[in-house]
Amino acid sequence: MKRTQHAKEIAQRFRELVEEAGDTLADPHYDELSLLIEAGIDTALVETLEKMANKLDELSHAVRHSAEFFD
Repeated sequence: MKRTQHAKEIAQRFRELVEEAGDTLADPHYDELSLLIEAGIDTALVETLEKMANKLDELSHAVRHSAEFFD
C-alpha cells in the first residue's frame, strides 16, 4: 500500500473515532494529521533503509577483505 493512501486511511479512521465520541474537527486538521502520519512513515522507512545500507557496507568490506586474503 502506498504511504500517502495509508496515511489518509489512518487519518480517516481517527476521524471516525472522533465523530463516534461526538466530537468534530475541521477538515484541514485531518489533512495535517495525514501529512504528519506520512512523514512518520517516511522517517521509519529511511531509518530502516539506513540500517540495511550499513549492513550491506559491512558485508561488502568483509567480502573485500576475504578476497584480498584468498589463497
